[in-house]
Amino acid sequence: MKKLWGIAIIIVLTIAGLGMFWMLPDDRIKQAQQMKANGNYGYAIILGAKVNGEEPSLSLQYRLESAVEYATQYPHVQFVLSGGQGKDEDISEAEAMYRYLQEHGIEKDRLIIEDQSTSTYENLQFSQNIIPEVVGVTIISSDYHLARARFLARQIGWESDVVVAKTPESVKAKVAIRERLALLKTWVFRR
Repeated sequence: MKKLWGIAIIIVLTIAGLGMFWMLPDDRIKQAQQMKANGNYGYAIILGAKVNGEEPSLSLQYRLESAVEYATQYPHVQFVLSGGQGKDEDISEAEAMYRYLQEHGIEKDRLIIEDQSTSTYENLQFSQNIIPEVVGVTIISSDYHLARARFLARQIGWESDVVVAKTPESVKAKVAIRERLALLKTWVFRR
């Protein structure tokens, strides 16, 4: 009988742990999306995503579509295009963003390229190194990614608001679990 009680307790604790694993990050992800940008900050950082050859992936395209809309609404904002070149990419994510934004009418004097970063932490840290000292920035990224990006911005001393880009349906299931793990890792290691 004691053995059954022990197994029952382990099962209950496991279910509770899994529930917390899902719910706490989920709550933070939803909260981050509510911090909508309104043009208060002079700089917006577009976080990179995969490039297929020289073309933005659908995730990156959605981020860029949101950026174009924001740029049109707030013509005083400058944009840091942040993302390096992966082994399977023909150009850097920043270069792909630059080309896309130019093709969609965003003036090149509003675009700053940061093409060395390989992670969200580096996106923000390297961007901080190339723009003037500011109190805060606008972060443009996929909806699921904003909680982690805002947390990391706080780690380097920035306040932030966000422009939300939708997540492609084809990757929603994959990123739902991956981002929760990444967010938990970021909370622990602060990077």
